[in-house]
Amino acid sequence: VIHLSRFRVFKKSSPNCKLTVYLGKRDFVDHLDHVDPVVFVTLTCAFRYGREDLDVLGLSFRKDLYISTFQAFPTLTTEEGKPLSRLQERLLKKLGQHAHPFSFTIPQNLPCSVTLQPGPEDTGKACGVDFEVRAFCAKTVEEKIHKRNSVRLVIRKVQYAPEKPGPQPMVETTRSFLLSDRSLHLEASLDKELYYHGEPISVNVHATNNSTKTVKRLKISVRQYADICLFSTAQYKCPVAQEEADDQVSPSSTFCKVYTLTPTLTNNREKRGLALDGKLKHEDTNLASSTIVKDVSNKEVLGILVSYRVKVKLVVSRGGDVSVELPFVLMHPKPSDLPISRPQSEKCFAGIFTCFEMPLLSPTVVPETDAPVGSNLIEFETNNFSQDDDFVFEDFARLRLKGTKDDKDEDDHLC
Repeated sequence: VIHLSRFRVFKKSSPNCKLTVYLGKRDFVDHLDHVDPVVFVTLTCAFRYGREDLDVLGLSFRKDLYISTFQAFPTLTTEEGKPLSRLQERLLKKLGQHAHPFSFTIPQNLPCSVTLQPGPEDTGKACGVDFEVRAFCAKTVEEKIHKRNSVRLVIRKVQYAPEKPGPQPMVETTRSFLLSDRSLHLEASLDKELYYHGEPISVNVHATNNSTKTVKRLKISVRQYADICLFSTAQYKCPVAQEEADDQVSPSSTFCKVYTLTPTLTNNREKRGLALDGKLKHEDTNLASSTIVKDVSNKEVLGILVSYRVKVKLVVSRGGDVSVELPFVLMHPKPSDLPISRPQSEKCFAGIFTCFEMPLLSPTVVPETDAPVGSNLIEFETNNFSQDDDFVFEDFARLRLKGTKDDKDEDDHLC
C-alpha cells in the first residue's frame, strides 16, 4: 500500500477572476541565518502603530519597514533559469500555459509577525507588524493599483524554538538593612530555560532570612516585555500570570517552596496592548513568542521584540522589598512535519500565479456572479480534480457587494 501525502495550497483570485495567486504556505520560518524564500509580486512589511480610523488629512499611523516589487510577467532575463520547487513543478503541470512561477527572499533583519491586542472599544485593523503579498496587473509599477485586478494575501514570519535550549535560569541577591549587619538572601531559579505555549512554569524560591525583619508575603509574576523599535525605542511590560502567596519568613529562618504559573492568552484577553503572535483571519492566536535576534548589536532591526521574565518579590515589613527577575524563552516547538530548510544557495521557490489576457490593456471584464453574503470565505476544492490528485486548494472567496467601487480598498487585509 502506497500512502500519498496531500499538498495544501492557498489560492486567491482577484474579483475579475483574471489573476490568481497560489502559495504553498502562509507561515515562513526565520531560521536566524536565513528565511524561507517565498513567491511574490510585491512584498510589504508594515508596522501599524495607530488606529486606522485616525488616518486623516494624509497622515497615516503606519510605517512600511520593507517594500520589494518584482516583475513576474513577462519574466526578466535575470530571473530565467532559476530552479523550481517540486510544488511549483506540479502546479505548472496542472495549471497549464497561463501559470508563471516567481519568488523572493525575506530579509533577515525584518521582525516577526506580531499583533498588539486591541481594547474592547477599538475598531479597525489592530496595531502590529504584518507581511502582505500583493499581485497586480498594471502597465507600469507606478500605476495606481485597482482592487479589481489585484490579489492580496497576508503571510506570517514566524520563529520556532531552538533545538538546543540555554542554561537553566538562576539568580540570587542579598539585601542589607540600615543600622544592621544582618541580611536577607533570596535565590530563585526555573526548572528550564525554554517553555512551550501552555506549559506550566515552575519557580523555585529559596529565602534565608538572617535579619530582624519579617517577610510578610511573596509575589510571583510572569511579565511580557515588548520593545517597540520604530522612530525611537520604548519598552512596555504587561503581567500575563501572577500569584500572591501569604507565606511568611520569620527572622533567623529559611524558606523554600516551588510555585507554578501558566501564562496563557485565555486569562489575558481584556488587556489592551498585549503582544500576540501574528493572526490570520480564520485562526485564533496566542501570546507572542519570544523574539530571537541573531545579532543583538544590529540596530537596524525594527518592529516589536518580545521577551519574558519571571519576577519574584519578597514584601518585607518596614524595610523595603527584595526582588529578582529570571529571563526565559516562550515559543512553539518546531513542527515534526516541517521540511528541512535549504541554504541560501539552494532557494526553494513555492508559488505560482495564473493570469489571462496579459498584459491587461483593455477594460474587458469577465462576467462575474455575486456570491451570497453568507458564503464561506474558505472553500476546499476537492471535486474538480482526479482521485489520485494530492492537492488540497484553500480558495479564499471574496464577498462581492453590489455598488462597491473598483478602486476602493476594503478592509480585507487578513483573508
